[in-house]
Amino acid sequence: MFQSKVPGVQILGKVFGQQSEILSPEALSFVAKLHRLFNSTRKQLLQAREERYRAIQAGASLDFLPETEHIRNDLTWRAARPAPGLIDRRVEITGPVDRKMVINALNSGARTFMADFEDSSSPTWFNLIDGQINMRDAVRRTITFANAQGKEYKLRQDGKLATLLVR
Repeated sequence: MFQSKVPGVQILGKVFGQQSEILSPEALSFVAKLHRLFNSTRKQLLQAREERYRAIQAGASLDFLPETEHIRNDLTWRAARPAPGLIDRRVEITGPVDRKMVINALNSGARTFMADFEDSSSPTWFNLIDGQINMRDAVRRTITFANAQGKEYKLRQDGKLATLLVR
């Protein structure tokens, strides 16, 4: 059983191998701090979302909210220009976060790879924590994989990798 060294944090899932590196005391302290700071706001937003859903179901207009009009009309509210790896997204792959998929997608020749922790991945505890390991290794460009038949997968060495996006 994995024992958290962070006061007030309890890990209920099983932790294997490198997963403990993802669940470091620093990472757990950060998540705990975010929870403590924003949990009440999160709950209020979820409640407002539920109320908005009910209003729409009852026939309310599905349009921008009037109370946000000042933001939409303020010309100083503009997003930053896209980072260089995000300018051209004509060819994009979206897929799960397992090691082989991450390597193949980054090597594919696509402009971007959206590593999908939502729809493409079964959201089990193991898959989500292992996916974080895979993202860490992909960003460091150290990700490798060998299947049961001994075939090895690694990142291209020519630098032509897809830009990694995480959802």
